Amino acid sequence: MATTTVPRVTPGRAVAGGRDRPVWREWVRSLDRPLTSYYLVLGSGVMLIALGLVMVLSSTMVNSITETGSAFSMFQKQAVSAAIGLPLMLVASQLPPWAFRVVGYPAMIVSVALLLITAFQGTEINGAVRWLDIGGARMQPSEPAKLAFALWGANILARKDELRELTEWRHLLIPLLPGCGVLALLVLIGSDLSTTLVLLLTFLGLLWVVGAPGRLFVAMIGLVLTLAAIVIAIEPYRLRRVTHFLDPSADPTGASFQSLHGLYALGTGGILGVGIGASREKWGFLPFAESDFIFAIIGEEFGLIGTLLVLGLFGVLGYAGLRVATRVKDPFARLAAAAIVTWIIGQAMINIAAVIGLLPVTGIPLPLVSYGGSSLIPTMIGLGVLLSLARTEPQAQKALAARGPGRAQRALSWLGLDKIASPLTERAANTTSRRPTTARGPRTPGPRGGTTTAKHRNGPVPAGDRPRRNRRR
Repeated sequence: MATTTVPRVTPGRAVAGGRDRPVWREWVRSLDRPLTSYYLVLGSGVMLIALGLVMVLSSTMVNSITETGSAFSMFQKQAVSAAIGLPLMLVASQLPPWAFRVVGYPAMIVSVALLLITAFQGTEINGAVRWLDIGGARMQPSEPAKLAFALWGANILARKDELRELTEWRHLLIPLLPGCGVLALLVLIGSDLSTTLVLLLTFLGLLWVVGAPGRLFVAMIGLVLTLAAIVIAIEPYRLRRVTHFLDPSADPTGASFQSLHGLYALGTGGILGVGIGASREKWGFLPFAESDFIFAIIGEEFGLIGTLLVLGLFGVLGYAGLRVATRVKDPFARLAAAAIVTWIIGQAMINIAAVIGLLPVTGIPLPLVSYGGSSLIPTMIGLGVLLSLARTEPQAQKALAARGPGRAQRALSWLGLDKIASPLTERAANTTSRRPTTARGPRTPGPRGGTTTAKHRNGPVPAGDRPRRNRRR
């Protein structure tokens, strides 16, 4: 009787090609799929938004009951913001990159106008003029300004790269540095140093990706640090934050109260946390638990495991965004992806560092997680831009073309807009691919009998297929 031998598989290893292969290698190979960047951005972003909704509900229940009598009043506002941001994110994910280049300039102009209005007619809350009341709704114009600056700055540098003007330092800084300076100045008028730091960090990220010289990059870092030191020194409350950050025990009931209770929340959570909804610090002990210090509530209710999960999700989002920036061919797509990743991940690092005591308290929200529609909606649109840029990776384009027209393209065809969108896309593609002509070097004759070096739009042309020139007789 014939017997069959079943191959023995070692735990943690997979059988492939007749031999054992570690599972981690299979995971690494799975990252080479065409749409990996797209699904990593989508998955990590959606999980952070879902976690944020849960934590906003948990951290605002006490204050909501005290203020309105309903435990869901603040959560409902956050849910409405997420419901507004979700379709905007999906629409942005279907737009071509040239659309974001067109939007960059108007978005920058609108952001400057809104910040100007806020500086003179804004609403003051807790000593800071950062909010603007429009039609009964309150917004923080500095939040969408981050996305506007990322798109505008990427378009500026991409256009200069297409014209090959980035070889001089003045083309690297003008008008990028003045534009960033205008936004930073208007934001500082509203006493918002944290947003200013995020804008400057995005500015440095763009310079890094575009390949600024080391001396210029170091000089810009020194300029940013010098301006931050001056801004801190001229404001007494900022100087107190720095001094009490260096010695938290000096004023435990005053300037150090919030940071100390944030550490108490993290310490109480331990490894596994006290359970969802069981936080003690949210009962009036930790100020702004739903926005600036929501990471501390996550650590208290979910413990070290929950904080590592949040860090892992932001790490995946950052990896996916940088993966997009290194794989796309279009200069604007590369710069825009890097700028958006620098903005979101940089802001998350500043917030988390302030909560765990590595930086002074800055009052900056945790992207996609903290309470506030002014921060959530622009960040979700930024995720949509990343998703759109991920679709422009060469392998992703081939995979999507093999699938056929998507839902967005079918919707355009139903509305009769596909004939309008196609010429615009082709025109933008021709514009981005156009390069200035340069002087050609002397031709070198090829070997006899071989192919010539004559160029054609479709590549080199064999000698036998080359058309003869009309000669004068």
